Amino acid sequence: MRGASYDPTNWFRHKPRVFIVSGPSGVGKDTVLERLLGARNAISGLKRCVTATTRERKGQEVPDVDYHFLSVSQFEGMIAQDVLLEHAWFAGEWYGTPRAEVENILAGNQDALLKIEVKGALQVKQRIPEAVMIFIAPPSMEVLRRRIRKRHREKTEEISRRLQIAREEIKIASERYDYVVINDRLPAAARRLRSIIEAERSRIWHPEITVK
Repeated sequence: MRGASYDPTNWFRHKPRVFIVSGPSGVGKDTVLERLLGARNAISGLKRCVTATTRERKGQEVPDVDYHFLSVSQFEGMIAQDVLLEHAWFAGEWYGTPRAEVENILAGNQDALLKIEVKGALQVKQRIPEAVMIFIAPPSMEVLRRRIRKRHREKTEEISRRLQIAREEIKIASERYDYVVINDRLPAAARRLRSIIEAERSRIWHPEITVK
């Protein structure tokens, strides 16, 4: 149109969205996310949700930063009050995402990043159909086996159990997830994850997100 000014905000504006990142135990999810969210590589407007869990704190983990560490009774109270967006029993412990964590991030016009297990991810997808599901996968099961052995130093039976869970999660991911990122090399995996987030942010149409 002659004389008309071009304003992309007439047909595109940022709408906050939810990104879900899952992957089998030992695949390196935390390492990839640390690389993605580190000070040198941080993506503006992306905030990670803090998950609640009943497991014990490990190493240098900081309460209410890495996880909300709760007792079993506290966690089950949250289930009873229906204040969790999702929750799942995994490896002998409860894990869940407080609904308020996600709602507050979205209300601040930021994108919410959830690092959760596959069972919980499917629950979130039911409540937030627009959520983008990304699966971090190993380059091979043998590589995953070596990573689990190095990370956990567990007995053969426990390693076999974790690998079986991983096979089940990979099967579900192949059917239900939107993207897969192969964690073969850390820098490349973090770049792939970043590219997915940036591409999703560039979609012309994003329906409003509502948490059911």
